[in-house]
Amino acid sequence: MQSRLSPYAWVCFSMCVGVMGTALASPLYPLYQQAWGLQPSHITQIFVTYMLGALISLLFLGRLTNLFGFLKVLRLGLMVMTVGVIGSALSWNAWSLGASRFVIGLASGLITTSASIGMTQLNNKGDLQRAAATTSLTIAFGFGLGPVVGGLIAQWVPFPLVSSYLPPIALSFLGIHALFKIQLPATSAPVHNAPGLTLKDVLPSISQPRKPFLYHYALGCMAAFSAFGMFSLFAAMAPSFMAQMLPWHGPAVSGLSIGVILFLSAGIQLVARPYPTKRLIIIGFFALAATNALLVLNLFAGSPWLFALSVLSMSCGHALCNLSGMAVVNKVSKPVNRTGLLSTYLVVGYVGTIVPILGMGWLSDHIGLTGALIAFCACLGLLSALLGIISARARVLPVPRQ
Repeated sequence: MQSRLSPYAWVCFSMCVGVMGTALASPLYPLYQQAWGLQPSHITQIFVTYMLGALISLLFLGRLTNLFGFLKVLRLGLMVMTVGVIGSALSWNAWSLGASRFVIGLASGLITTSASIGMTQLNNKGDLQRAAATTSLTIAFGFGLGPVVGGLIAQWVPFPLVSSYLPPIALSFLGIHALFKIQLPATSAPVHNAPGLTLKDVLPSISQPRKPFLYHYALGCMAAFSAFGMFSLFAAMAPSFMAQMLPWHGPAVSGLSIGVILFLSAGIQLVARPYPTKRLIIIGFFALAATNALLVLNLFAGSPWLFALSVLSMSCGHALCNLSGMAVVNKVSKPVNRTGLLSTYLVVGYVGTIVPILGMGWLSDHIGLTGALIAFCACLGLLSALLGIISARARVLPVPRQ
């Protein structure tokens, strides 16, 4: 029996469910820290193992979609994701949790690349800006749903380090079943006479666009670097530093805060889709710079209102940087190199997630959480402001022929 929903709808659902499992652990980190006696650096290392898995997946497996078609790779990614989430629910120490997070990272790279390509191919209106917005919207909604569901369950349901993972496991099985039932239109079906997998296909390869578009592509990649890096602060460390900023505590509070950022990000992307890419990327960079300034200020003010303002600013910066970055990728790429350029874009984003938060975790152990947060915000805030200035001086991106 074939699925009644369209292939496009099930690809969106599978991407949403897939990324839901990646961010679900964020509000649970304080519970792991308390249960296993972990240091802040241990939390950032566990968080980074997921990013390393995603980075390795993008570097070594990014071309699988071109070889086997997005649907087969998406099925594989969702199955691997399910294994990683089940492993997280059964983990008993930091090493087992880190290994499960690494598996989730591998799956995340497969899912985001294949589903993004699939949504672009199945977009029958040919609107690249719409395809970019839908992709970013789906990723943001899935990421937001994970910590909200995980935080709410962890707050009130027994055995939170196990029960929080049950919803994404159930939804993943539904998505896997649907992906084996759907049939693609002829224009999106994979090429059956494609050559087999060779060593060359799994060797790391960083793609870049044609020279006239390289400058703009670099700015788009740095938009991902800044947005991913800023979000990693909230995803990995927000449950810890929020205690200095808010009178309310617990997994539900931190999960809802992270979820609100991503839900607002999704809504902002939907509204901002028709606007010029250059305007969006400039506003996005300066919104991220403002977020860093507000967080540092609120360390000393301890105001819920300032924290709420930083969440709004973060949502805006995250939304516009991701939307404009994906729009740049779609504009400078052709079907033959879109997978490679998207993988390179995501690699830069994941590097932005890994390096700053690892530095903050190390600093937290040596100078304390407050000093580490100030250093993190100072560096990323200055970088975002500088990129905003550079983007304002850049010429409008020409759109190449597809």
